[in-house]
Amino acid sequence: MRLPRSLGGAQLIKALKRLDYQPSRQTGSHVRLTTDRGGQHHVTVPLHDPLRIGTLSAILDAVAAHHGMTREQLLEMLLG
Repeated sequence: MRLPRSLGGAQLIKALKRLDYQPSRQTGSHVRLTTDRGGQHHVTVPLHDPLRIGTLSAILDAVAAHHGMTREQLLEMLLG
């Protein structure tokens, strides 16, 4: 599955809630999400619309690595 080109930060935050990520703080247009599933993990998502491809890729890679899956598997679960 290709990375979506039109995905915004708010949409990504909503999708990451499926993995129990919850906003823990916000500074300006950046939201820090935290999950305790599989150990504590933090990721920062900018509230830009759309997210830049490199930014989206880095966020998805970090989340996938924490949960022990590939980026493809993560995309199918979140956006499939």
